[in-house]
Amino acid sequence: MEPPRIRLALLNDYEVVVRGLRSMLEKHTERFAIVELDVNAGPSQRVDIALYDTFGRAQADGPGVGQLVRSGLADKVVVYSWNLDADLIRKAVDAGVRGYLSKRTTAAELTGNLERIHRGELVLAPPQPEIEPDGSDPTAVGFGDWPGRPMGLTQREADMIAMITQGLSNQEIASTAYLSINSVKSYIRQAYRKIDVDSRSKAVLWGIEHGFRPDASAQRRS
Repeated sequence: MEPPRIRLALLNDYEVVVRGLRSMLEKHTERFAIVELDVNAGPSQRVDIALYDTFGRAQADGPGVGQLVRSGLADKVVVYSWNLDADLIRKAVDAGVRGYLSKRTTAAELTGNLERIHRGELVLAPPQPEIEPDGSDPTAVGFGDWPGRPMGLTQREADMIAMITQGLSNQEIASTAYLSINSVKSYIRQAYRKIDVDSRSKAVLWGIEHGFRPDASAQRRS
């Protein structure tokens, strides 16, 4: 008899993100039952793993991850992020997460790591600097989906536009995304060039028109 499939909930405030994750995972394993796509919510039923995608939301040291761990609705909570700061990973572990996985991994690697976590292993991505030595964006090649990808925005650039659209200042973005203020400004400049805007107000309008507001009205989808 085959073992029961791992019950998995995918969590993010953007429907395109959780649907992209589901599409990616479903192509690479038969071991998972994706029971919920949660937008602006936590799982409504107990699951084996809750995968918390940090796009456009607080990082692992924010209240959301700790609340999710304490809720008891997920046997194991896993953070899925491009932000691999060593201190941030440590804080996530201190909050009770059982995995901290990089968005730079392939779908096959992601599903393999989720299976390891389900078996009881603590799986952590190796810490990395926020910007590569050559100044390139380490998330230029990513997996899954995010708002702005069709326009050529990387995950980090799209994350900046998402938080600008939410009304955050550069300093607030730096604190939320765990980046230096200079890195935030660099990513914003790159994003502005790609979407052809030259001011914050125009970026906000562009973001609203292109799906960069969290889908507050969306319901849980299984």
